[in-house]
Formats: sequence, C-alpha cells, structure tokens
Amino acid sequence: MNKHRLDPLLRPKSVAVVGASTRPESVGDWVLRNLAKGAYRGRIYPVNPRYKEIQGHRCYPALTELPEVPELVIFAVGDHSLEAVLDEAIAAGVPAAVIQSTLAVDDDSDPPLRDRVRKKVKDAGMLVCGANGMGYYNVRDHVWTCGFDSATHEAPGKIALISHSGAGMSGIMDCEARLRINLAVSAGNELSTTMDEYLDFALELPETHVVGLFLETARNPEGFRCALEKAARRRIPIVALKVGRTEKSAQLTVSHTGALAGDDACYEALFDRYGVQRARDQDEFTTMLIMFAELHPVGLGGLVSLHDSGGERQLMVDLAEDAGVPLTELSEETVKKLSAVIDPELPAVNPLDAWSRGGPDASEKMTRGLTLMMQDHGAALGVVVHDRAPFGKIYSSYLAYMQRARAESGKPVALVSATQGTGYDDAVVTSTHAGFPVLDGVSRFLKGAHALFAYRDFLLRGQSEPAAPDVGIVGRWQDILRTGETLGERDALAMLSDFGITATSPLAAADEDAVLAAATQCGYPVVLKTAQKGLLHKSDQAGVVVGITGKEQLRKMYALMRKRLGDDVLVSPVVDVGVEMILGVKRDPQFGPVVLLGFGGILAETIADVQFAMPPFDEEHARRCLDRLKLRPLLDGVRGARAVNADAFCQSAARFSIMADALRDVLAELDVNPVIVNEGGAIAVDALVVGRDRRVENRAET
Repeated sequence: MNKHRLDPLLRPKSVAVVGASTRPESVGDWVLRNLAKGAYRGRIYPVNPRYKEIQGHRCYPALTELPEVPELVIFAVGDHSLEAVLDEAIAAGVPAAVIQSTLAVDDDSDPPLRDRVRKKVKDAGMLVCGANGMGYYNVRDHVWTCGFDSATHEAPGKIALISHSGAGMSGIMDCEARLRINLAVSAGNELSTTMDEYLDFALELPETHVVGLFLETARNPEGFRCALEKAARRRIPIVALKVGRTEKSAQLTVSHTGALAGDDACYEALFDRYGVQRARDQDEFTTMLIMFAELHPVGLGGLVSLHDSGGERQLMVDLAEDAGVPLTELSEETVKKLSAVIDPELPAVNPLDAWSRGGPDASEKMTRGLTLMMQDHGAALGVVVHDRAPFGKIYSSYLAYMQRARAESGKPVALVSATQGTGYDDAVVTSTHAGFPVLDGVSRFLKGAHALFAYRDFLLRGQSEPAAPDVGIVGRWQDILRTGETLGERDALAMLSDFGITATSPLAAADEDAVLAAATQCGYPVVLKTAQKGLLHKSDQAGVVVGITGKEQLRKMYALMRKRLGDDVLVSPVVDVGVEMILGVKRDPQFGPVVLLGFGGILAETIADVQFAMPPFDEEHARRCLDRLKLRPLLDGVRGARAVNADAFCQSAARFSIMADALRDVLAELDVNPVIVNEGGAIAVDALVVGRDRRVENRAET
C-alpha cells in the first residue's frame, strides 16, 4: 500500500520504550511483551537507566544514547516524569509517540500538564496516540503498543476498530474471537492525531472490510466528514457507537428547531448522509461488525429464516417487524416446492418451521427448506435460528444447513442462537471466519440485518448535485444576516421566496386605514398578526387571528390587538387548509447547519416527529426523510381527508437545504412553522430567522 502520513506512528521501523521495566504487570513490562507477541519486525530500544538488558534487548539509559532516532517512542513513565522525557524526544526529532497515561498530577501548575503537553506536541508537529488511552494494535503490520494484557490476534484481519474509549477497544477486541481485527486504536484525548486520521489510514488498508467507531465527539469535524465521504466513495461500511446522545444545548435556543435539534441530531444527519450504521450498545456494535465483515455485501430482497420451533418462528415475525427488517414473501413456485419437502402439517411460509416429526430425514428436510427459501428471487439473506447445544456448543448439522444452502443459492447465511451462546467455541469461531457467522440473540442479529440492508440501499441510491443559488441573492442575504439580526416575519418570508420557496407575502400596516387597505388588496378572508418587534412566538401572546371575513370583524380584531401588542401588524390571505409541516435550520458548533423537517404546528412541540439532514440535499433525500416520519400516513389522507402534495413539500425542503448551505456562515437558527401542505402545493406562512454575528463569536473566542 502507499505511504501514509501516519506511518511513523502506526508503522514505525523502530520503537523506543521509555520506562521499559522488568517489574511484572507494569506498563513498561507489558509494552515490550506485546511488541513481541505481535511479532514486531523493526528495531526495539528499551530505555531505562536501571537496566542493562530487558527481555533480550539491550537497554539504554536515555533517548540521547540510542544508536538512531527512533520513529516511535512509547512512554511508560509516570505523569510526573513524562514532560521531561517528552522534551528529550522532541529535541531529538522523534516524529511520533504513544502516551497512555492520563496527564494528571497532584498540585499541578497553570496551565496544567495536559495543556502543556498538547502545546509541545503541536508545536513540534509530533504524531501522538493518546493521551489517556491504551495505545493501538496494528495487527496487519505487527505493531502492538498496548501496555496491558492482550489476547492473541492473527494477521491480517477484516475489521478496523477506532475508539475514544480504551476499555471500548480492549473490551471488544480481546473478548470476542469472532472479530478478526486488522487495526485497533484507542485514540484517547487525541492530543494531536484525531479519529478521522486513523479512519483515513484504515480505509487505505486493502483488507479493511468494515470500520467500527466508538465515538465520543469529532474533534476535527471537517476531517471527520471528509473521512466518512471517503469511506462511502470506497464502499467500505462504517458502524458507529456514538455516546453522549442526550441534549445539552436546547435551553439556549429561541426557535422550535433549536429546541428539537439536540447535540445528537447533527450526528444522525451526518451518519444518514454517508451511510454510517449506528449501534445502540456494544453487543449490537460487535454483531454488526461481524456481519459486515463476514456477510457483506447483500443483494436485493429480504430475510428468510429457518426454525425448529413454531413458537420461535412466530417470535421472529414480531421481532423482525420491530427491527424494520423485511421478511421475504415467498413466490408461489417456492411455496409449492417447500410443500413437497416439509411435513404436511407444517405451513410452507417464511419464517419456516421445518421440524415436526423428526426421523432420519429431518436434517435433509431442514437443509432443503433453507436452500429453497434462499433460492427465492426475493431472498437476500438467510438465517438459521436454533438453540445452542448443551455447554453452548453447536451441532455440525446446523453448519451443514448453511454451507449447502449458500453453495446452491450463492447468498449469505448466518446461524443465530435464540439465547446467548459463546464466542470461544472453536466451531463457532471457525465457522464465522469461514463466512458462516454464528451469532447470539435474534434481536441483535436483526439489528445487524437491518444495518446490512440499510447500507445496501445507501449504495444503491443516487444523489444529484443540487443547483447553486443565485450569487447576488446569496450575497444580499449574507450582508443582512451577518450582523446577527433577527428578521421579522415579513423579511424572513421574503428571504424564502428569493430562494424559490413558495411563501406568503404579508402586507405591513400600522393604523386602521392601512389594515383595511391591506385586507382589500389581499382579499378576504385574511390573517391578522402582530408585528411587534422582539416578539418571536406570536401565537403564545394571542398575536395571531386567522379567518377574518369582513371589515367590521377586522376593525374589532385590530383594535384589540393594537391595545395589547402595539400598532404594527401584518395582513395576509388565508391559505387553504392542509397538513402543517415544519422546516428548520440549527447551526451545530462542529458541523455547521443541520436541516430539520417534519410535522409542524402544535405537533412540533408535542410529538416532535422530525428528521434531520445535512444540507444541501435533493428532493429524493427529502422524500426518504419524510417517509421515515411516524405520522407520514397523514399526508396520504386518512378518515376521508384528501391526500396532500407531499412532492411539493419535498421540493421546498430541497430548496430550503440549498439556502441553508449557501448561508451557512451567517445563519444561527431558522424556523419555518408552519408550512401548509395541501392538494395544491406547499406554502410557508410563518418564519423566524436568527442571524449569526461572527464578531461576537470572535470576541468570545479571544
């Protein structure tokens, strides 16, 4: 493979271990043992003035005494000593280091040790893995830098694992033999080298079938996005276990969008954009990695499953629906063939219970049943769901089902235990590594199957490049918003119109005569709204009156509103009744604008049925988001109501996303609620825009 920027860190030709030791169970002892265990092929230099030799290697009193400048230094010293030896390494021109300690000392000075070390490695341009991590395992290139006990890993593997959590790395790779790890990195605090750089390195490894990310945050957002794009381009799936999903910033927002778009919303949109599959816990994470490594890719179609229990077959139907995994509807031809194979009292359906009377030909019936289902044109993936044998073992006949079915269908298949099994049965590991994964738990398997199908669909879908908006229009609104101004409804709706989004055009009025004239121009019935400056949510203050049908009613309503909320109002025509939707933009501090779309009006505050997307996107992407909404059937008409023009809403959402991207540097929040979607189209009737004052931000940063 080609040279990579991280080669000195992850593929060093020489390694110095500062703090190497003969003390059992110490970091300095384990680092040397793991270099040997991983069969490191380069030159090893233990550094410790107390020893002449350690584990067969000559030991040197200091870095300055080495016969060459090592490419990598692994620090195995306490934090009280680390700064001094780091200074020596930087002075010697060492390009890379591994720091596993926390960089926390008692009675520290200001700035603290971690900040001092961060500045030093940054100024020196040193590549650092850590701190506060567990090093890395480049199993492929035989470089293990971890300072703790480790299992055996054979090279090469198929899975790259990059984790902010040290335990999240070792607890997964060292406790599950079914995972074939090629590269595992405990990124820790990322003093200089960030997750996106490790991801880029992993994507260059020819053996990488899938990458797992145990992610806390993206410390280099732009680099992270570029790495995800590279993975999508190379068709290498990524599974993410993103921690910290809870909302922390909504209390600072002024729009509905801001309240709904918590800290996790941007990651959801980012993952959706690049086909990243998300796991909820480490069990799901591990199962997905195994399935992508051993079963990916899958073709078109759904899941077929074989059982030896009617109850477990029925349970599969329920669990698959919960997981959103499609079960293949077998063709008439397949049903006919199945009926001729299984016992007559059994229904020839998917999921299939093919065990009834037993007997000497029972295994053959099971095998034929699975094979016939997997040969069905609607089948993409097969699974055998059986309980484990005593002591967590598996019967060889189960493996025979799978092997023959795949040989005759050419499609992937897995064996899943209905309850927890074990990953250290030799037959389980061997079968998994042979491409017939043996997995534990139907729900976890279905989560993995859903991820396989979702990634397949991601690869199949195309996304057209959205047309660029008019530069003059973009420049004008950038100038208006860059001061951080909050636009009134009239200006906000005008901005939407400029970007091709259908919106009402309210008329401003400040006395009774002007109000009546505006209503005549609009045509009754009309909507009367307060235009009081600084009032962001008019309905909360009874500042909106809808459906005024004549002059006398308008005079009365204006007099009441004027008395409470001031002279200034807006008058606009009533929009035909329809479904209320919402479009919004919230600026994420890491990734910039994220677009929200979903059901609006009062539903935005109660049900929060919304989706998030990274702008810009096309109408097809908007439609996919729309189709994921729980209340989506409302748009098709229910209980006698007519279907509304969902296509018009998707078109507006796509144009809205182009606007959000074009104004990304000057938009803080944008709320269009509601967008009325009816038979005729989609029209924005209220909007709130909050500009982003970069001057205030820059002053805050300094």
